[in-house]
Amino acid sequence: MNFTDLANNRYTTKKYDPNQKISEEKIQQLKAILRLSPSSINSQPWRFSIISDETVKNELAAVSYFNEQKIKDASHLVVFSSIDDIAKFEKQINDHLPEGSVGYYNQFLQPLSDAEIKSWLQNQVYLSLGFFLSACASMEIDSSPMEGIQSEAYAHILKLDGYKPLFAVAIGYRNPEDANQPSIKPKSRLEMEDIMEVI
Repeated sequence: MNFTDLANNRYTTKKYDPNQKISEEKIQQLKAILRLSPSSINSQPWRFSIISDETVKNELAAVSYFNEQKIKDASHLVVFSSIDDIAKFEKQINDHLPEGSVGYYNQFLQPLSDAEIKSWLQNQVYLSLGFFLSACASMEIDSSPMEGIQSEAYAHILKLDGYKPLFAVAIGYRNPEDANQPSIKPKSRLEMEDIMEVI
């Protein structure tokens, strides 16, 4: 299947089959793919929590607003968090990145306010989301990206220190009766000429 076909068939799953679980082999592939996610200056200001434990998954579901049932029924929940401690991030890049990358950060980002730096860090985590959703589609794994989570409660449950949960992605296999799938509810997108310009 080419990428256009994947894009046409991928959708935000609303209803999962709780009896179908993602194989450990595929989870290992997804872990490797997340590790390879792109980020500006290779900054990698993230932490990915992959949850299959039903007790923990249910705790997180309970602090996920209208997403509770889909999280409970999904095979796994992946939580995407951003470094929320600037000193921790600066130590990480000084320890692991080449001089040119650190120099870019020091010249263009470090002079900004803490809020602006944290916003930049969080933007890098969002880059990994698109990469991850595409990977899931290529592996015939259904997914539901969700910003509807209680970030502080997630951080407490997952015992995250120095990281801020931004969003979560439920992954698994669709319930055949899910009314949101493209075969039942065709995708709705703006017309090409309304969003695209070729110069």
